[in-house]
Amino acid sequence: MPTYKSLTLLLTIGLMPVGHAIADVSKVDQKQNAMANMKIATITKMYQQDIDDQGMSNPVVLQQYADADLQAAMQLEQEYFEKTQTSCNIDYDVLWNSQDPDYMQDKNFSITDQGLVQVSLAQGSDIYYELSCDDNDKNCQVADVVLAQDDKTLRQHLLENCR
Repeated sequence: MPTYKSLTLLLTIGLMPVGHAIADVSKVDQKQNAMANMKIATITKMYQQDIDDQGMSNPVVLQQYADADLQAAMQLEQEYFEKTQTSCNIDYDVLWNSQDPDYMQDKNFSITDQGLVQVSLAQGSDIYYELSCDDNDKNCQVADVVLAQDDKTLRQHLLENCR
């Protein structure tokens, strides 16, 4: 019988680290879910503000939610317009993928496998947002928007066309 007790003890000791690994994976999942929720909450709030203001926020709502890099790219567009009186920006509202947004259309918010926030609009468009978040102050900012054409991003477009 001593052999069985030793075997049971070894099995028990061998399984202990697995229990800790499962706990660690659970913590990672909780952190990922919390981050996803923060991202979705930020984009939901941004859309609600745009709906409330009917797209008339000044500065535009996207710029209010943008991180420093995206704000700098958007500033390039404003400076370009002041110099040339022409726009180097894209010719539609990025949030709604439309020149004439329907602010009341249904929308669904989700997280992609790549960690982007996907906004699916009733009109059939999907808009993807890259966000940078700070765990400490529970704050997220829009780092970029993936444009439908050419798989470019808004920031890339502005940096290439507004200099």
